[in-house]
Amino acid sequence: MDLNSINTQIATAVAGHAAAAAPAAASSAGSTFASSLDAALKAVSQGQAQADEMQRQFSLENPNVGLEDAVVAMSKANISFAAAVQVRNRLVQAYDQIMNMPV
Repeated sequence: MDLNSINTQIATAVAGHAAAAAPAAASSAGSTFASSLDAALKAVSQGQAQADEMQRQFSLENPNVGLEDAVVAMSKANISFAAAVQVRNRLVQAYDQIMNMPV
């Protein structure tokens, strides 16, 4: 599961929506939505990087990192990634429904 492909798909859907809507209203709302989506994806990526680092530190026998800390961090990263994938799926589904509406 690649985060860059998810980000690209969401950015494409947001860009298509912004181009179809009114220019003044969509550009301000689209940029706010896109920036909040980008921040959320960066937070997911940061959580995964932190979990990977904790796992690496545990495998190097760092006395400050316990097994339970590494497992909890990995579980949090897994849950946040699954939530991000579900949000992406719902956004793509909503975009498809909007594009299939009769005009």
